[in-house]
Amino acid sequence: MGNFNWVAESEKQWDRMAASWNSRSKEMWETGSRKDIVPFMRGFVSPGSSVCDLGCGDGSGSVKLAEAGYSVTGVDVSEEMLGKARLKLANNGRALFIKADLSDSGIADNEFDAVMAINSLEWTSSPMESLKEMARILKSGGHACIGILGPTAGPRKNSFRRLYGEEVICSTIMPWELERLALENGWRKAGEFGVFKKAADQLSLGSLPTELQQSLSFMWVFMFQVQKEGGEE
Repeated sequence: MGNFNWVAESEKQWDRMAASWNSRSKEMWETGSRKDIVPFMRGFVSPGSSVCDLGCGDGSGSVKLAEAGYSVTGVDVSEEMLGKARLKLANNGRALFIKADLSDSGIADNEFDAVMAINSLEWTSSPMESLKEMARILKSGGHACIGILGPTAGPRKNSFRRLYGEEVICSTIMPWELERLALENGWRKAGEFGVFKKAADQLSLGSLPTELQQSLSFMWVFMFQVQKEGGEE
């Protein structure tokens, strides 16, 4: 256990999952659980802005961002995923891709107007450090669209083995935990929405308090805005 290298193990596992992920990710962004994310982004971030897609995977979300008029940089730890992303955007000059870890991207300070991290914050060894990295690479007042899996997306096979004391590459985190973590560390919440399984359609979700909606969610998407000391918003 002492020799466990989170980044190396994460790259290995995501390289192995690249083909199966690629086979279904386009549908998720076009008609599935992620279809409302880029429209949500447009409510806070103007087209033409620079956006870093953190944990971009095979680039399906980056494609949607580029199509919406953003200048996109995708970051991922998996070279296999990045290869598929580059193929998807080979003819689009509004996107480039770099291999890096979310918590240590090597990107310059104050580089982007916004970041997007969908189901990727959980896959870092320290979500706290990843939030700090997002704040560092954002301009003052910049936005972070972060989506994490909700309780009804479980059980997570990738994190379950931690209960046996095994090293895993998934930090299970609940929506209310991420919200508190962000608010305690220099962010403000600008917006949010939930994605729910079809079985939840029979419920009057809008009448429920937010914390109950979060507990029923398949995925919860936040929009946070960074507040830097001495910066203008």
